[in-house]
Amino acid sequence: MRALQLLADRTLSLVDVPPAPPPGEGEVRVAIGAVALNHIDVWGWRGMAFAKRKLPLTIGAEAAGTIESIGPGVEGLAPGQVVAIYGAETCGTCPACHAGRDNLCENVAGVRGFHIDGLACEYVTLKARHVVPAPEGVSVRDAACTPITYGTVEHMLFDNAHLEAGQTILIQAGGSGIGTAAIQLAKAAGATIITTVGSPDKAQKALDLGAHHVINYREERFEGVVRKITKKRGVDVVFEHVGVDTWAGSMFSLRRGGTLVTCGSTTGISTEINLFQLYQQQLRLIGSFGCRIENIAHALGKIASGIVTPVIDTVIAIEDIDVALARIEQRQVFGKIVVTL
Repeated sequence: MRALQLLADRTLSLVDVPPAPPPGEGEVRVAIGAVALNHIDVWGWRGMAFAKRKLPLTIGAEAAGTIESIGPGVEGLAPGQVVAIYGAETCGTCPACHAGRDNLCENVAGVRGFHIDGLACEYVTLKARHVVPAPEGVSVRDAACTPITYGTVEHMLFDNAHLEAGQTILIQAGGSGIGTAAIQLAKAAGATIITTVGSPDKAQKALDLGAHHVINYREERFEGVVRKITKKRGVDVVFEHVGVDTWAGSMFSLRRGGTLVTCGSTTGISTEINLFQLYQQQLRLIGSFGCRIENIAHALGKIASGIVTPVIDTVIAIEDIDVALARIEQRQVFGKIVVTL
């Protein structure tokens, strides 16, 4: 079968690899239909894997497809079903997995496409517990945006930040894949949304998507504008994933007792924290990585009911992956780039 593999830093090739094996006990084989790209793919492409990995490596951390066959002992799944695929190889036996907190698995083998072989291939055989069936009417393309994009945001906003109706949230980089998802999910929750973008065209798109206030961070200091919008109070929640470039401003944007939740560091991994500000303002800083499998099911349900709709920047052929990754790296995207197989 065909697979898109990373051969060296910034060197990808579409190659022939042995076919995915038939499913064994408790397994399914999925025909991959779409792979959604994320910054984690850019990090891997640039050689930023923060754990040992072996090249060549099949890339792709977020994907969906159709069940091709099922193994013995699999219940509730059938050939032909559209499924989203959980992006980490978790054990299913540790206390965290038993509690439904797969992203805290004590024996995780790695993130697909980053530490271990990923999903940019024609077929994959995996544990049935790592696929989430999509409700009827949800396309493979849209389902491909749930395991990382919508799942991560569901976990950040509701499991961790406990966002509620009537609260105000600052969403950094509202034009990114998770930024567009955060705008939609926060709007559906009844929050007032302030977001940052880097260009006038993205500003209008963010407003059209449901943001109440949009700040072009290239033209204004966002933290000052946030203070003006909130009449010096600050926001209840900051949705962070940019890192060093926005960290200090994000903390300054919080109200007393506010919560900052972060899942990324695309502008660097080391920054400083004003400890006096942290404890005197009684701020809550929460790190969030990945999601629970249940978050993916919630996201698929919201797509099926029309509460949210994935924002697709571009659908590309697998042969154009280098161009797509470069566009994400340069922040020339609004929403998601999806690769079709």
